[in-house]
Amino acid sequence: MSLLKLLREQQQRLHDLTQLLQHERSLLASADMGGQALTDLASRKQQLLAKLEATETMRQSVQRRLGYAEGTAGARQAAMEAGCLEAWDSTLELTREARRLNTLNGELVGLRMEQNSRLLGFIHQAAEKTVYRASGRVAAQSGRFNASV
Repeated sequence: MSLLKLLREQQQRLHDLTQLLQHERSLLASADMGGQALTDLASRKQQLLAKLEATETMRQSVQRRLGYAEGTAGARQAAMEAGCLEAWDSTLELTREARRLNTLNGELVGLRMEQNSRLLGFIHQAAEKTVYRASGRVAAQSGRFNASV
């Protein structure tokens, strides 16, 4: 398989990944983020990442087999000599965009977890204030309510 064909394949998969990450971001930002939708998206993302990894492994193997140095410098030289430097640069740009979106989504997940943790803390705090009598009835509570949460 030619280097240009491998790079085009990677670009298509990176484009697909970017679209998935954008969809994931919209789900994470929505008030009613569907758990099943996120699960399905995560599964599709894993499959796509596995395909991307396989393509990248093949590209690196071809690069080594043709005698180019490993790493970015060797990849750039191989692309330049194969006449597909523009495709290589485009692939790198798509990779950076996917990384940026993935980082942003990770931050959104962190914010959601923090929000959920605060909400659970509030629920636990409210539950602790409920006192039951031996009869199972709720005892009268003071009229104070902690609104600082």
